[in-house]
Amino acid sequence: MRAAPTAVLTALTALSAYYVYSPLPSTVSEPWKLMLLDATFRCAQDLSNLAHYFGFSHHLRVLNFVSGYFDQLDPVSSEHLKVTDTVFDGVEVRIFEPTKAFDKNLKKSIVYIHGGGWALGSARMRSYDSLCRKISEDVNAVVVSIEYRLVPDVHFPEQLNDAVAATKYFLHPEVLAEYSVDPSRIAVSGDSAGGNLAAAVCQQLAGDSSVTTKVKLQALIYPVLQVLDFNTPSYQQNMDMPILSRFVMIKFWLDYLNGSHSFAHSMLVNNHTSVDLSETVTLRELLNWNSLLPSSFKKNYKPVLQSHGTHKIISEVPALLDLRASPLIAKKESLQLLPKTYILTCEHDVLRDDGTMYAKRLEEAGVDVTHDHYEDGFHGCMLFASWPTYFSVGARTRDGYVKWLAENL
Repeated sequence: MRAAPTAVLTALTALSAYYVYSPLPSTVSEPWKLMLLDATFRCAQDLSNLAHYFGFSHHLRVLNFVSGYFDQLDPVSSEHLKVTDTVFDGVEVRIFEPTKAFDKNLKKSIVYIHGGGWALGSARMRSYDSLCRKISEDVNAVVVSIEYRLVPDVHFPEQLNDAVAATKYFLHPEVLAEYSVDPSRIAVSGDSAGGNLAAAVCQQLAGDSSVTTKVKLQALIYPVLQVLDFNTPSYQQNMDMPILSRFVMIKFWLDYLNGSHSFAHSMLVNNHTSVDLSETVTLRELLNWNSLLPSSFKKNYKPVLQSHGTHKIISEVPALLDLRASPLIAKKESLQLLPKTYILTCEHDVLRDDGTMYAKRLEEAGVDVTHDHYEDGFHGCMLFASWPTYFSVGARTRDGYVKWLAENL
């Protein structure tokens, strides 16, 4: 009689191990812990997909609910930090203000844009609330964390429009004065999809003559910067890596640009930027990784360039060619206007080469760039710098980033 429960337990254990285990390189930070974290995320994704299948709600709404239900924080102030929620030009923001009594000088400021594939995340999430508190306290800066609208409620370019609107509102002299901010010491920053929005915001502000207050710095954390080549060396090397696989990144892009998921498999092999699509040829040259990446990144990987592709993708998703979506394809003349830049990349991340190529293009345009690369890092690691999801590389990336801001802003 006891054999049956034992067999069931053994089967469940084996099934759990199969679900959790995935082969990871030994060079990634704390691989077993990363496997468990990834399994948790995949479980949430599977539940959201199941809810979507049965018609309860869009899978991204369910995923956002599951991931954020126990993780949303009210704006709680502390002895040295005032935290408030407000609205800038119709866009919700969370503001972190240092309140040190002895500090009578104008303060530095950082506009922060959270990641999450333009569809997940929130300025109110514990991870981003914690990060912005850390930045505000350690840099002694006013941090404006933008709560932009998400997929599926809105699509490109509305997320960018929200980020631009809130940032431009904050840059008004009277608003800066209200928060005691030095107009010459302002940075724009973001991670992942938020890094994409931060880069696009900086490009738009730099070319906008109506904006009299200029951004001093931009700081991009493992940013996603282009949608034209899903076969860069890092996309090939890390196609199945946690926390962000290549296929999941493509689906995030299609959701953001309001395209059909049926295009995903064609985009996996770059059918959307084939040689016979004349409108993409010039753009592909702007992200020629053979010339933009160091040999240590290129290794033995080969470019994937199709002679004949799927024309329907570009015709139905024209935003694929929009530089507001892909800041990496901006022309040199636009890049020359950008401020001093910090870019953080991780070796075990499909987006490693996006950030690396942008650093190189900015340097070629004459911009002062600091490129920090973490050999044991993985996508999203900066958010995992405290219990119960502490990774050593999470703390190191966060502290290095904050230190750069403190020294350069």
